Amino acid sequence: MTTSDNLLKILEENRGSFVSGAVIAQDLGITGTAVWKASRKLRREGYMIEAVTNRGYRLLDDADLLSTAEMQRYYKSFAARDDNSALPHIPLSVEIFDMVESTNSICAERALHGMKETYVAVASGQTKGRGRLGRSFYSPDKTGLYLSILVRPHNMRPEESLKFTSVAAAATARAIEDLTGKDVGIKWVNDIYMNHRKVCGILTEASFDLDSKSLDYAIVGIGINVYEPHGGFPAEIKGKAGAICARGERISRSMLAALILYNFLRYYKQETAQAGSSDYRSIYRDRCFVLGKHIEVLSANGETRRARAINLDDECRLLVKYDDGTTEYLSSGEISILSH
Repeated sequence: MTTSDNLLKILEENRGSFVSGAVIAQDLGITGTAVWKASRKLRREGYMIEAVTNRGYRLLDDADLLSTAEMQRYYKSFAARDDNSALPHIPLSVEIFDMVESTNSICAERALHGMKETYVAVASGQTKGRGRLGRSFYSPDKTGLYLSILVRPHNMRPEESLKFTSVAAAATARAIEDLTGKDVGIKWVNDIYMNHRKVCGILTEASFDLDSKSLDYAIVGIGINVYEPHGGFPAEIKGKAGAICARGERISRSMLAALILYNFLRYYKQETAQAGSSDYRSIYRDRCFVLGKHIEVLSANGETRRARAINLDDECRLLVKYDDGTTEYLSSGEISILSH
């Protein structure tokens, strides 16, 4: 870790309180001048650090910048509350970026070079964020949270990787609810809504081993509108996009990311360890607002069929009944809710 990283860790551990520059220098084995230079570097990166003579340095409480140390701290605190002794602590390898083309692309590149699972790429903005069906995902800088998780489950059939989208939706919905106190809904299969507005999209991409015919790795990308961007959302999505925080509200994006990761990895560990069903299914089902609705199903060839959403099975596949009376379980796909 660099001097500025070590300084940030100390300030985050004492967030809101002053820490003497002399104490910091002694703890890090550096000079007071080096502490001052490190604090200047952090300020240039956007951290709100106050320096007062004879009092020291402090990280202001309202700083909402993504931080590896802060995410790790929150993640460990969530894991420490888990009373399930059969669930071991899962270490995280987190890399944070200001702006990237796509966090999924970062994960894919790392995976090709042998990166182990539970690597996480996090960004404050994306220039080429991707959604399902080749669509772009609007990812403005500093108002959202964009993260991708690399997992490498053993001996998993390719079709089983579809569940990771549902796992991520349940993990994210629960995290948003816990931190905001607001109700969240899930539109099958991968969108999260608040107040009838889409606030989050999820994209799972996978690579398969042709020899073993099993999953090599999966990348689960989660994009969240934390705040409404300056100037509002673009015209093409203005009518349906929303943010989890209303104007004037603030939330720690590092805490939100840590809680999403903790939820996701806890469910993932339960699923891959075959230690019984995790509770992601009930969380997903309870929040899925398409059940009982008349919908339109978009098939892979671009055709649409009218149906009614009947139920979800244990794999969160959607049971639909078409207008001709036939039924089908959908593992993936695109649906829209009809007005009647």
